[in-house]
Amino acid sequence: MDVHGRDLRYFVAVADQLNFTAAADALYVSQPALSKQIRKLESLLGAALFVRDTRSVALTPVGAALLPEARRVLAAWESAASAVETAKAAQQAGLSIGISTSPGRGILPAVRSRFATAFPHAKPVLRLISWDDPTAGLADGSTDVAFVWLPLADGERYRWLVVATEARLVALPETHPLAAHDSIAFTDLLDEPFLALPTSAGVLRDYWLALDERAGYPPIIGAEVSSTEETYEALINGDGVVLLATGNAPLVAHDGVVTRPVTGIGPCELALAWRRDDSRPLVRGYAQACALATSRGR
Repeated sequence: MDVHGRDLRYFVAVADQLNFTAAADALYVSQPALSKQIRKLESLLGAALFVRDTRSVALTPVGAALLPEARRVLAAWESAASAVETAKAAQQAGLSIGISTSPGRGILPAVRSRFATAFPHAKPVLRLISWDDPTAGLADGSTDVAFVWLPLADGERYRWLVVATEARLVALPETHPLAAHDSIAFTDLLDEPFLALPTSAGVLRDYWLALDERAGYPPIIGAEVSSTEETYEALINGDGVVLLATGNAPLVAHDGVVTRPVTGIGPCELALAWRRDDSRPLVRGYAQACALATSRGR
């Protein structure tokens, strides 16, 4: 037996009104259409639900037995529908923000305040993603927006907003001979072992090894690092030197590690990125809040 919710709503409306015309008006359907549906339900059940004559409508014993159960079924469905809408709203209100290291630079608090003003019911959640994934969760869909360093692999899949442009520095042990220099030419670093991102970082690994500035001179990889902590430990161990953004220098430049400006290489760009096909209001709203917080156009 396959009874539709509509059939039960029609039945309950007639039972409440005991008048087909009044029930049809309440349901915004025609009286003939309502009568037809009730007859179909009675045929499906194999019993009459109403006793009709030209002056009155009354429930049969079968109709009286069905009425309280029909009310319970309809109430349960209304509760289920409400739960679904609540879950959908919660899902739409959630925004996962990927980071590989804290973007710092006062960006997150500034964006948070503007985003909260525009979307007071939104639930932004920060997710720390390993350096193995240079998209900080965008590629596999585990984040909705992410603070990433450019360039992005498969860049055509994403849109982004540059939030900071900074010089690249070199971090090295304070005992390194080059640490005595106020500034270091990149050509003086060509024979140095470098700390590298994991190979899965792809074009971003190449960028932080400055392959474009090496003129074909292959880098020497002293170690691979997947976190700020690993980077600091590798520097202290003398495994190599590493390029990093000016704003990230405080993360490693302490207790035996120093940073120096590097000439001969270009600046780096930190960006907020999102998937190009994701046009949800929360995603657009977070990007707009970021643009306002960093005074950058989109």
